Amino acid sequence: MSWPNTENPAGRPPPPSVCHEHTYFLNAFVSPGLDRRLFIGIDLGTSGVRVCAIDSGRKIHSSHSIDLPALPTMEARFEQHPTLWWEALTRSLQGLLEDIPANDVAAIAIDGTSGSILLSDQDGNPTGPALMYRDARATEEAALISRIAPPESAVHGPSSGLAKLLWLSSHIDSRFDRVLNQADWIMGQLSGTYGISDENNCLKLGYDPIHRCWPEWIKDLPLEPRWLPRVYPIGQSRLSIDCDIADRFGLPISTRIITGTTDSIAALLATGARAPGDAVTSLGSTLVLKMISTRPIFAPEYGIYSHRLGDLWLAGGASNSGGAVLRQYFTQQQLDAMAPGLHPERPTGLDYYPLPETGERFPLADPGLSPQLSPRPSDPLRFFQGMLEGIAGIEKQGYQKLRSLGAPYPGIVRTVGGGAANKAWTKIRQRRLGIDIISAKHPEAAYGAALLARYGMMGDSL
Repeated sequence: MSWPNTENPAGRPPPPSVCHEHTYFLNAFVSPGLDRRLFIGIDLGTSGVRVCAIDSGRKIHSSHSIDLPALPTMEARFEQHPTLWWEALTRSLQGLLEDIPANDVAAIAIDGTSGSILLSDQDGNPTGPALMYRDARATEEAALISRIAPPESAVHGPSSGLAKLLWLSSHIDSRFDRVLNQADWIMGQLSGTYGISDENNCLKLGYDPIHRCWPEWIKDLPLEPRWLPRVYPIGQSRLSIDCDIADRFGLPISTRIITGTTDSIAALLATGARAPGDAVTSLGSTLVLKMISTRPIFAPEYGIYSHRLGDLWLAGGASNSGGAVLRQYFTQQQLDAMAPGLHPERPTGLDYYPLPETGERFPLADPGLSPQLSPRPSDPLRFFQGMLEGIAGIEKQGYQKLRSLGAPYPGIVRTVGGGAANKAWTKIRQRRLGIDIISAKHPEAAYGAALLARYGMMGDSL
């Protein structure tokens, strides 16, 4: 069998398409004194699509966002059709390009939710909806993987991309040729080239980031080598933009599409965290912790895995707790109205473990863990604060678990995501963690993706 490994670890780009061959190196040699290039980051989140444009000095020129329909809750089933991503991206890009000179755009990079996959034909046409990160139907497939994959792999559990791939391959009638991560499909839509991915998004598909290849054990699973993407380091593969896409958006044909990353890693890059020991908590629909480490940490029994970031590693995990459970009980308007009435100095004493449904990934890997949200007080404000305290408790458990496995306990935590704006919640978390917590200067993952686009063209530093 021939397996598609990382063929260009140094980041040599695939050859440009014929219509771009004369402009491929145009943007690589702009004089620094005359550098007007702009770099676009695309963030494919759970609730929306966000885009951001920065210049070579990392300054933001404009940003736009479009909401996505809420994911329907149907027990373990969480699906979203890729056409929704493309429609939202089209609208957000059009809005962005009204604010900036489109002809100055040099590169685009995309981040997407980790573990969200779809199947497509050779030309990238989806065979059906994507299975999103929280889809947990692949229980039998996860059991098969657990008998074959090494314990340190990030593929364990029904929410892994690999388990979803096996589930989809046995539950769809149509023929397919590729498995694509969420960011991969948008990269293909923009470039016309499918089957290219990055080391971070492929981690939960079974990719080995230490040896930088698809592992031998994956051959023992019922899948075809041709389904798997060709993998590149983040920010180190440059694809030419599709000619029709360039015409549609008014972009130069010299624009490059850069290999991106996952949404949580893009959010970390946006914060400025760079050194070992730097920690970032993402307070979005889920609670994600990331710690920069000099060595990888893999502990699947606690939902902990590591992504490669150059010569360093990002160790951490993602809890199912987070903003999604809050919105099951309150509207966003209610949450905003209650926030000023919170009293961080007066803990509620409620011992909650807030989950949107049964099952947890990190810091406990327990698919049978039930939400713990009782007793429920009659006062909605007290109930709200109790849930915030419970999520803060999960955050503390997460960093304690990372420390027990060899990572340092953070001296300061940067925060991104919608929950970062809640100052009372920040005080609650500071009391629980016993350390300072600051909001990131650039809290949006789209900014981190834009940094990757810049890095892919300039190559100096993130």
